[in-house]
Amino acid sequence: MKFDFQNKVVVVTGGANGIGKSIADEFQRSNAAVAVIDKSPGNHFVGDIADKNVLEEFAGQVIDKYGHVDYLINNALPLMKGIDECTYEEFEYALAVGVTAPYYLAKQFAPHFNKGASIVNISSSRDRISQPQTESYTAAKGGISALTHALAISLAGRVRVNSISPGWIDTTGQVFTGSDASQQPAGRVGKPLDIANAVMFLCSDMAGFITGENICIDGGMTRQMIYHGDNGWILNHD
Repeated sequence: MKFDFQNKVVVVTGGANGIGKSIADEFQRSNAAVAVIDKSPGNHFVGDIADKNVLEEFAGQVIDKYGHVDYLINNALPLMKGIDECTYEEFEYALAVGVTAPYYLAKQFAPHFNKGASIVNISSSRDRISQPQTESYTAAKGGISALTHALAISLAGRVRVNSISPGWIDTTGQVFTGSDASQQPAGRVGKPLDIANAVMFLCSDMAGFITGENICIDGGMTRQMIYHGDNGWILNHD
């Protein structure tokens, strides 16, 4: 499906690598103007979105340059550490990146969103399932999922707000076979483009009746019941 976002302004956090880069690239291919913020060096605004001053400077530059925003994609990756090692400061930092920054950018851009504007928050399937020692990341992703429906109601009639919860998305270009692929009900590991395509759809007019929704894109993994000995799954206590 080909999208045309001519004359649209898109903001992507964490857009220098991985899923964020795929999202930014797809919008650029669809004729949009894309403003990226990322900690990684490059031809974009370089800064840490955990810093309030950085967010204000970035938002100010976007508005000064474009005058408005059509789509805000909150994608930046929070820190993942668990209860055994994650300090108070690290946990707060994860929430700052994963929840506070998306909230504050939405607030900064609120007066400048164009008609038909859309926010898409990138959550994770970890907003509903967990592995051990992932508390900081999981809490941030759970927070942004809840923030999504809160913003959808507060911005009703002005901005549609939805979130996407990716499962295993490989960002290295590796081709996975065997159990890595077959454990996914869809039969393969996900790709960044799987998420980028969904973001583009949610920002398009075709999704005009969708707001406050979370779409889990995980190849069906969170729908698969797992019991010891079932379909080749073996619990190993070691």
